[in-house]
Parts: sequence; structure tokens; C-alpha cells
Amino acid sequence: QLQLVESGGGLVQSGGSLRLSCAASSQASEFTLGDYAIGWFRQAPGKEREGVSCISKSGSYSSYDDSVKGRFTINRDNAKNTVYLQMNTLKPEDTAVYFCAAHLAMSTYCPQSVELYDYLGQGTQVTVSS
Repeated sequence: QLQLVESGGGLVQSGGSLRLSCAASSQASEFTLGDYAIGWFRQAPGKEREGVSCISKSGSYSSYDDSVKGRFTINRDNAKNTVYLQMNTLKPEDTAVYFCAAHLAMSTYCPQSVELYDYLGQGTQVTVSS
């Protein structure tokens, strides 16, 4: 069993920045985050959950939704069992609860669909004021 805890959310003005963290832990003695691709997803009130970004288990591949390309950057530190989402030039439409998810990866890519992920965190609120 894998636990994911997001942090770093908050209230920021339009044009500001936040860095989200996704910390993973497990009671399994052989756990390593390097076995998992990680995705970030978000859900705004009244809207469906959507994919934001994902990163392969090694970090060699990453993907971004068109709405955040050039503004968000995903990276990971497997030694710290943590994945980060740096969010710059934030817009009011970025307001949502942000979730990270883990996929036990057999390949060097990361899934786009949340249905393909095995574990999901509780989320952290990001609010961007205009």
C-alpha cells in the first residue's frame, strides 16, 4: 500500500507561483518511488477531474496539458520519494484541488488517464485570485 500526501497549496494572486509537493510513503520494506510514474490532476468545483502533468518513473519523460504548458514544470527526487509541480504565472482558471497519483510503471512513459493510476492522494487546494 502506498500513501501520497500533497502539500504546498494555498491562496495566490494571479501571476504568482506555487510549488506543490507529493510525498510518498509505504510500509513495504522494498518500497521505492522510482518504481512509479506520477501524475498530477486537478478538479475545480462543478467540473470533472482533469490531467495536468505526469512524469515517468525515472523522470526521463514528462507530459503537460496544453493549458499549463510553459507555465508548470514537473520534476522528481526519487531519493526523497517526492515529486514536485512548480506552477508559475498562475491564472484564476488554475483554481482547483490538485491531486497526485501513482502508477506502478512497467514502461518509461506516464499514463494520461487517472483511471490507470493505482493510488491517489487526498489533494491540496490551490486558489488563484484575480
